[in-house]
Amino acid sequence: MAPDPRSTAICLALAGTLLLCAAEGNAAEGKHAGMVLIPAGEFTMGRDGGPPEEGPAHKLFLPAFHIDRNLVTMKEYAKFIQAKGPVGPNGEQYLDVADSDNRIHLIEGRWQVETGWDDYPASEMAWHGAIAYCKWLEKRLPSEAEWEKAARGTDGRLYPWGNGPPTEELAFFGGWRGESVPVGRYPKGRSPYGVLDMAGQVWEWTRSTATSYPYDSKDGREDPSVPYPRVTRGGNASSGHEGLTATSRHTVDPGRQARGHAYYGFRCSSKVEMVF
Repeated sequence: MAPDPRSTAICLALAGTLLLCAAEGNAAEGKHAGMVLIPAGEFTMGRDGGPPEEGPAHKLFLPAFHIDRNLVTMKEYAKFIQAKGPVGPNGEQYLDVADSDNRIHLIEGRWQVETGWDDYPASEMAWHGAIAYCKWLEKRLPSEAEWEKAARGTDGRLYPWGNGPPTEELAFFGGWRGESVPVGRYPKGRSPYGVLDMAGQVWEWTRSTATSYPYDSKDGREDPSVPYPRVTRGGNASSGHEGLTATSRHTVDPGRQARGHAYYGFRCSSKVEMVF
């Protein structure tokens, strides 16, 4: 099939000579269906004048990557639990089936979502469950750098939609911790790249450890085998305005909180598969 002429080629220079290109606009096919292509380039990570853990503001270059437009839903996560079960091979919890907030149940031999909950954000999974789900799809949990660039773009904005404060048209907040609504209901609150629900709803797991800035992906903070704690992003339904910013960092120790909770969810990211 001929490339779509409307696509924009994103070219990355390797060693100053070799150009590898990925066609923006053709990314949402196959493995990357439902994902958004975030182009390579520099962005501002963190901010000055906010909580100490969010600073200093600094420039960071990221290669191109894909990220889910929406949070992983209950329906999508139930397919994973059906394939892998609620507990991993080393006893790690993928789904807290004993929690009263869990909406995925074993019914007549199949893991199924409670009626009416299919499109709500998947929750009650521990960090290991989020990691395993993305790996199952040959993807990965986003780093917090990837998450932040997808949320705020390159203009240093405070929220996904800009610098104005949250309103009921932009994000789901002002509720109780663990409350959520079906994904994608706030298109006006989308990020510069069109990614949805990056403020409010549920905190989102990342693969990054809670290490101070400046951010450096080569220091081991993105290695899933290194010691905890991990960073979640985006706030949840009970977060105030500060917690909904694109720079807000919430630290969780998966070792101590090995169970899932209704106020943690996630989305996946993926490397760009380059073509000559």
